[in-house]
Amino acid sequence: MSVTRTTATALVIEHDSGGGLGRWAGWLEERGVTAHVVPAHEGVRVPDRLEHPALIVLGGAYLPDDDIRAPWLPATRALVGQALAERTPMFGICLGGQMLAQVAGGEVRKEHGTPEFGSTRLSLRPEAADDPLFHGLPAHPPAIENHVDAITALPPDAHWLARSEHCPYQGFRVGSSAWGVQFHPEITAERIRRWNPDRLQRHGAPAPEALHTLALRDEPTASDVWRTVAHRFADVVISAAGE
Repeated sequence: MSVTRTTATALVIEHDSGGGLGRWAGWLEERGVTAHVVPAHEGVRVPDRLEHPALIVLGGAYLPDDDIRAPWLPATRALVGQALAERTPMFGICLGGQMLAQVAGGEVRKEHGTPEFGSTRLSLRPEAADDPLFHGLPAHPPAIENHVDAITALPPDAHWLARSEHCPYQGFRVGSSAWGVQFHPEITAERIRRWNPDRLQRHGAPAPEALHTLALRDEPTASDVWRTVAHRFADVVISAAGE
């Protein structure tokens, strides 16, 4: 696929050094959206206002209101609130999805339910059929998980798009243009090899190499599905930027 001319930039909030935009950076660029990454974990200041036509909030080892350990979170929540109020396209991944849920009126709990690690079978809900990003996807796409905290209640009027066996709120939309996911559509199987084996063992999960092998098996399908979603999000951004 040819790369189009860049026509919009998404502000990306990064919470830790291992949680970058990954393959989504290239996929967004294929549709004309580049990333302006703010590595907040390195002390780079989160902007006071969202001046970009899109916001992406990545994952991290924090709760959405863990302000003591991550003092940039209040500013990030303010950007999420602004994106919702102004209907600026937003995509939240893992912590970012939890933050969207919390800011919009849902609930998130620490170490809730069964932890999920590695490639996991999702199930799309009927609401996904009419969603701008999730329509027409396979009924049970694989996605990489890496979480112990979880959303326990979606915001009022949220569109519930996907679930897994152990975690109900895997994907949702708030309003017309803000999406949150619990899983990691941006990472490849290779990144799993760098996960902390002690943390995995503590939560009863297999070692990184075993998780990597399973994720590698699902990589072709996962890549096709989440590239489609990334492209569709980019199209939403380009459309909104042109209005």
